[in-house]
Amino acid sequence: MKAMKDKTAYFCTDCGNETPKWQGKCPACGSWNTIVEQPAETKSKAGAPNSNTKIQARNKPKLLSELDGSKEIRFSTGLGELDRVLGGGAVTGSLVLVGGAPGIGKSTLLLQICSHLGKTQKILYVTGEESERQLKMRAERLHVKSGNFYVHAETDLGEVIAAADTLQPDIMIIDSIQTLYNPEMNSSPGSVGQVKECTMALLQLSKSRGVTVFLVGHVNKEGAIAGPKVLEHMVDCVLYFEGEQAASYRILRAAKNRFGSTNEIGVFEMVDFGLREVLNPSEMLLSGRPANSPGTCVTCVMEGTRPILAEIQALVTPSGFNVARRNANGVDYNRATLLLAVLEKRGGISVGSSDAYINVIGGLELDEPAADLATVLAIASSHRDKPIGNDVAAVGEVGLTGEVRSVTALNQRLTEISRLGFKRCVVPAHVRDDIKAPEGLEIISVRNIREAIAAVVK
Repeated sequence: MKAMKDKTAYFCTDCGNETPKWQGKCPACGSWNTIVEQPAETKSKAGAPNSNTKIQARNKPKLLSELDGSKEIRFSTGLGELDRVLGGGAVTGSLVLVGGAPGIGKSTLLLQICSHLGKTQKILYVTGEESERQLKMRAERLHVKSGNFYVHAETDLGEVIAAADTLQPDIMIIDSIQTLYNPEMNSSPGSVGQVKECTMALLQLSKSRGVTVFLVGHVNKEGAIAGPKVLEHMVDCVLYFEGEQAASYRILRAAKNRFGSTNEIGVFEMVDFGLREVLNPSEMLLSGRPANSPGTCVTCVMEGTRPILAEIQALVTPSGFNVARRNANGVDYNRATLLLAVLEKRGGISVGSSDAYINVIGGLELDEPAADLATVLAIASSHRDKPIGNDVAAVGEVGLTGEVRSVTALNQRLTEISRLGFKRCVVPAHVRDDIKAPEGLEIISVRNIREAIAAVVK
């Protein structure tokens, strides 16, 4: 009798959606050329259990009132910036995914925390991309020394689980999840099925034994974690390591965090001996700022509970084409075009026939409306070729009618602005009586962008 052909299924590498046949476009997420063929998972032939069969539950349900919540489940990683992004420290028994572009510093970050964690906890570092000798050389360069630091160069999932059973570590680091494979599956390492299977096995290990697991994940060309989207739903925390390889600064932000906020960011600087924490990101982002140069304005944004000063630069030049060009880096493109339209209609500055380029210094992404007023002032300053002044900052949201609206945590922002030596700050007029201006900081209250431009762009 002719053997039956092995059944196959088709998965989307971006979202993990399964389809019965190959398609050029994923029907779930809309991505093109992401459908790949994988062997279908073999289903158990065993039927439903007999009603007379007694099933022993391995884990019995418990009342919420009976659970012990007095024990502290968080612990410090030794890096304050990483603890901030994690919500105050790592959580025992959690599964953390750290993603980023190749060479950005993911392995360096996780290797550096081993020096501190190894003093009190047992660590198992599973490396699938480097040999033990290579990891030893990198640890010596980063001055990582610990008596509880174990290294295991292995890509077989069964061997990794067996090593964890033998060693009983408190912390496991998998570098990287795309190199692990389950030999019982026919697909290659890094495929949709392999990534899902390996992550599920590590998830069960983490939750059943209280082991804190850190996974290193690669990103695809769109900047998302490579592999199925369901991978991000399985883990407890998803951290992205961002930054330009040509620059020395790196930003760590949380895309998902079951144990804390996703608004916090951590700032690091890549130096010869590894990653160094930047305790004052505002000074870093404002370093090298040109003096009395047109087209630049400083604002204060809230990244979680931390106020950070950012410099917004704008360049407005006459266009040599029929259609003016628009380019925004660090600011949402649609938001930038909206502010340009408001500036021309309500601010009295004609920018429709000019090319406009907007950039946020330091690679910071500004996604809150508090930076609207500073963006408008930077564009107006560049258009008129008149500097705003090195001692001026601006905070406020701009509406479609040109009005300047208030933002949250304004007093905290003003304190940070004053601490870094700024003497004047442009704020919405209707909150003038509600704010407490720090000593030495002059408050310029404006009702709309026309008044703001007249006050500082002279």
